[in-house]
Amino acid sequence: MTNYKPVTEEVLEELRKAVGAEHVKNDAETLERYKTDEEPDAHYHHLPEVVVAPGSTEEVAAVMKIANKYLVPVTPRSAGTSVSCGAIPVFGGIVLLMERMNKIIKLDTDAMYMEVEAGALTSDIQAKANEAGLLYAGDPCSADSCMIGGNIATNAGGNKAVRYGTTRHQVYSIEVVTPTGEIAELGNRLKKCSTGYCLDQLVMGSEGTLGIITKATLKLLPLAPYRLDILAVFTEVQKAVDLVPALVKAGLNPTSVEFMDNGFVRAASDYAEQRLPHYEDGSYVIVTVETFNEDELDMKMEQLDEICTACGATDVVEADERVWKVRRSCLEGSKALSKVSTSDDLVVPIDKIAVCLNHLMEVSKQFDFECMCLAHAGDGNLHFNCLKMDMTDEEWEKQLAEFHKICYAYVYSLGGRLSGEHGIGAKKIDALAAYCDPVEMSIMKTIKRAMDPNNILNPGKLIRA
Repeated sequence: MTNYKPVTEEVLEELRKAVGAEHVKNDAETLERYKTDEEPDAHYHHLPEVVVAPGSTEEVAAVMKIANKYLVPVTPRSAGTSVSCGAIPVFGGIVLLMERMNKIIKLDTDAMYMEVEAGALTSDIQAKANEAGLLYAGDPCSADSCMIGGNIATNAGGNKAVRYGTTRHQVYSIEVVTPTGEIAELGNRLKKCSTGYCLDQLVMGSEGTLGIITKATLKLLPLAPYRLDILAVFTEVQKAVDLVPALVKAGLNPTSVEFMDNGFVRAASDYAEQRLPHYEDGSYVIVTVETFNEDELDMKMEQLDEICTACGATDVVEADERVWKVRRSCLEGSKALSKVSTSDDLVVPIDKIAVCLNHLMEVSKQFDFECMCLAHAGDGNLHFNCLKMDMTDEEWEKQLAEFHKICYAYVYSLGGRLSGEHGIGAKKIDALAAYCDPVEMSIMKTIKRAMDPNNILNPGKLIRA
């Protein structure tokens, strides 16, 4: 492990010269603000020693060179919406904010691409594309507050991933500052490329451990003019999750298939102050289809109704904004029940989602915490939210560790993995080491050491180099 050095006055002075004194802050209030991201459990919190906000790629590179010179760790931070402790400064040092680099540089409607800085809000990118009659298909659930650089660094998923893929599928190329402070352009605006290693895909999803993304060229798609949202209500969880393979086999190609168990239905409905059908006993599946033809939309509407009914839906209704308001309120709804909770982000093959959900919810009954399940069901991504409730800190940590030991082993036995979209961060770093193939882990460590010889960039995340 690197023997990191403290941020001295000498380091501060060099940082001030690099980015401007007004963008280097080490007052107590600022440091306190950046000790965590979305993680509420103080057990994971760490204070940085200084917070730096560069305004250009060159300034980011300068900060990284200073960090290497003085052996000071750097934690890059976008909007801080990580739920895996991805933006927490585990070893103190520098928190590097990307919020000043927030421009949408170029929108080309003919070639259908957009050039953006890493600090641009995902919601602004979506809106800008929509205004031009185009679609940026990346759509993480935190889209209203997250930044595109963080989305790319974590390969964020979201509601539309079942049809369009995750964030890495929406990106042509990225500008990156390496851990040693060099600037590189990775990827190209090409349909295909077999020229050398695919380094852009390596950095995307590396959670800020292999480079700091400063700019990106994003793919845009034609915006479908017709859309239908269906809410299928089930009083039996098994029937709800059985709907997913039925939709896939029918060839409907849905944009999203979202599942909420009754725990989430009630918590999110209460938070959103909405009461929808079967609040007391229903699990929800929200299905979205988009088409370029009105007749095709009508046909798919009929198919959806028939398939949902055949799978045992109690009600099948057109979903309006109230339904999506409830869906968007899931995280805040669970926080209202317990300030301390954990959201697992497990992913399994689509055909295993029903057996995985049922088994792990049954296992959760052995423990004192409350467990609720939310899923991007169309791509096999399960979120198990465990709520601390009336437990001591010691008992909570003990029982959660026991539950995770069972969960992770079971998920891997199904051919699944620890994360579908949230990333490993600091929260699952030991779990990944335990369950990852040893050769795969060795390769990742070799890459990290080669690119970041001083282990300066986002240490304590993803792997222990």
